[in-house]
Amino acid sequence: MDRKKIRVALAGNPNVGKTSLFNALTGARQHVGNWPGVTVEKKTGKCTKGGHEFEIVDLPGIYGLSAYSLDEEVARDYLVQERPDVVVNIVDATNLERNLYLSMQLLELGMPVVLALNMADRAEERGLGIDIPCLSERLGVPIVQTVASKGLGIDALLDAMARRAEGTKAAAPPLPYPGHVESSIASLVSVLEKDPGLTSSYPVRTLAVLLLESDPAARRLVEQSTAGASAQTALSSIDTDAMEIDIVDARYGRIRSILGQSCTAPSASGTSLTDVLDTVLTDKYLGIPIFLSLMWGAFMLTFTFAEPFMEGIDWVFGWLIGLVSETVGNETLASLLGDGILGGVGSVLIFVPNIFILFFILAILEDSGYLARAAFVMDRAMARLGLHGKSFVPMLMGFGCSVPAIMACRTIENRSDRMVTILSAPFITCGARLPVYILFAGAFFGAREGTVVFALYVLSILVAIGSAKLLRSAVFRGETSPFILEMPEYGVPTLKGSLLHMWERGAQYLRKAGTVIFVGVIAIWALASLPWGVEYGAADSVVGSIGRAIEPLVRPLGFDWKLAVALIFGFVAKEVVVASLGVLYGTGEDMLPDAIRADPAITPLDAMGFMVFSLIYSPCIAAVAVIKKETGSWKWMGVSILYSTVLAWVAAFAVRHIGLALGY
Repeated sequence: MDRKKIRVALAGNPNVGKTSLFNALTGARQHVGNWPGVTVEKKTGKCTKGGHEFEIVDLPGIYGLSAYSLDEEVARDYLVQERPDVVVNIVDATNLERNLYLSMQLLELGMPVVLALNMADRAEERGLGIDIPCLSERLGVPIVQTVASKGLGIDALLDAMARRAEGTKAAAPPLPYPGHVESSIASLVSVLEKDPGLTSSYPVRTLAVLLLESDPAARRLVEQSTAGASAQTALSSIDTDAMEIDIVDARYGRIRSILGQSCTAPSASGTSLTDVLDTVLTDKYLGIPIFLSLMWGAFMLTFTFAEPFMEGIDWVFGWLIGLVSETVGNETLASLLGDGILGGVGSVLIFVPNIFILFFILAILEDSGYLARAAFVMDRAMARLGLHGKSFVPMLMGFGCSVPAIMACRTIENRSDRMVTILSAPFITCGARLPVYILFAGAFFGAREGTVVFALYVLSILVAIGSAKLLRSAVFRGETSPFILEMPEYGVPTLKGSLLHMWERGAQYLRKAGTVIFVGVIAIWALASLPWGVEYGAADSVVGSIGRAIEPLVRPLGFDWKLAVALIFGFVAKEVVVASLGVLYGTGEDMLPDAIRADPAITPLDAMGFMVFSLIYSPCIAAVAVIKKETGSWKWMGVSILYSTVLAWVAAFAVRHIGLALGY
């Protein structure tokens, strides 16, 4: 039986449980890519119920449809140009007044809206009374109560989506504005209607309102039309600043009127648990130490829980390599399979437990609502250094991967703030660098490996902030725009939600192991085997010749040619640093840490310098490409590569020579 396809867009403010609802609806049937032409993450998924197949698009989390940031522009363009069959507007039931502002704008666009009243359990716990039928009638939309984190209300929401898609598509009555605002809207509408191109692609009344709100994207659209000059003339006689205030006041006035008839405020019940926790976790003096302590604890737990899994993976690959050497008669093929593929890919996959456990812990902190507090706490320190508060979000994402971290900078409206964050974010140590730290810290620092890796993460934050301070003071001068953040209620993370978040981030590492790293280790194996007849991975092999050619550049840092080769291939992907060493050392049945620790050319001081260099030097080729796209400049891409690599050399040199001076 053919199912009827329904296109659904999820829209809502940040921190309203939109991601949890998307996960609850789609489960594992998700795809993550980019919106066409822009580097903003696009998440799509599918689900079925009854005779319907729902194609669900998760729009960026936004507070409104005025396109001051790319996220807002992407969301609005999708709604206007793609016209989904249903828009599910997720709102936080505990904060209706703020959340319904976006709802008003969606209704003004004439969207077929279904309101998902999420976190309904928290609203009930707080004593907030919501008359659902009354609220639904006043807004003119169906409303479904949900608790997305627990999967409650999902079936009812799917039924409401199906009914809405099959029902009337008539637009809701326009929100009435004060007389002088309506007069200005009417004058602009009469001008805009003269261009059929505008009226066919955009609701003309909505476009007029956006112009009165000084929406930059709407103004660009109109300026490029045949009505541009006439619209500019009409706008020149209007005080748009005052008009924008009146429009916002009218929307909030309408919201308060609706809520006054459909909601009852909770009786005073003293201080909430969220307030109690925030007095400690966001304290001016305690906030940062608590954040750093939690991060340190996360790394210690990561190593503690990952160790048995790492030993198991190492045993499996050691057994496979031994099996290959015993059963494959062709020496070249045995070397490719054992030294190349199994040795290289295995040396990377052994760190999968660490990465997945760390991402799981971060998912718990995020879903609990704590990471939003961390952004608030860090904003104070970042503001003193000239960084925007929103910069914390891309930098936090950088702990996973630099590519989406750089992409996330598009939410920063001010160009100077955005450029500073783009060029600083790659210094945050990404998940791809973590195997390098685990390898060398485990080989040389024993029980202190967790503390060493934590120190490297702290160093990455200091380098990123220091670079941002330098860029802000020397290149991108000017005032930092204010940071506005609405913090969610604390909640108990669900196992399913945390596991899904962990998988979303960790799967990228696995995909690299099966693609980029796989190709990389074969290339390194070939270079280590050529010319034919040379001893595998010897100094007179092709890869040895490459390493010895650049060795003079890194010898002052205590690095030999093998480490130099690993750093070169690390430009492709940071995971390839470890994969390269796995191939070059031909670890066989021994763990790579044992082989590196046994190398007399590498001391603990050299290992520390190598980790510092790996932390700071040029980001991978994918991140570099995104820097080029985001800045629109080859110059800034080149500056990023050169500056980070020179800084890495200086830092590693300092580590080595200060350490030698101290007797290490």
